[in-house]
Amino acid sequence: MAKAYIALGSNLEDPAQQVQAAALAIAALPECQLIKLSSLYETAPVDCPEHEATPVPNFINAVLMLSTSLSPHALLAALHAIEDDAGRQRPYINAPRVLDCDLLLYDDLVINDSTLTLPHPRMHQRGFVLLPLFEIDPHASIPNHGKIATLIAQQPFTGIKRQG
Repeated sequence: MAKAYIALGSNLEDPAQQVQAAALAIAALPECQLIKLSSLYETAPVDCPEHEATPVPNFINAVLMLSTSLSPHALLAALHAIEDDAGRQRPYINAPRVLDCDLLLYDDLVINDSTLTLPHPRMHQRGFVLLPLFEIDPHASIPNHGKIATLIAQQPFTGIKRQG
């Protein structure tokens, strides 16, 4: 069984409920077992351009740890199906979204092909990923970037509020 980490995020249609429902859907996938789910974190949008002068709502984010025998590509396809089932639309890059399920890490694999990049690009710079990941696995590291604890200590993350 492989260990995978998945980031969950939403800023539309009851984001906290969307994230919690996604965690349940992922835990119910065949060949998968949920190990840990972080607290919810409220964060301001990052790289989400305002579209047509509409303010972008804050996100609710979490990270989960999963044990799985699915391949990384099969797991990614299952995550995309969960996003689609939740009503995810992609009208433009970084648009507000009902649900975002990102495969962050899969064991220590490094993959860069036309459908999957592992570790997830930019995760090492995102507090809304690093802080909940550190909460569930303070000893985790990102291939080619180092330990999560070190990455957190090197960057000032603001605008991220843990929800209990």
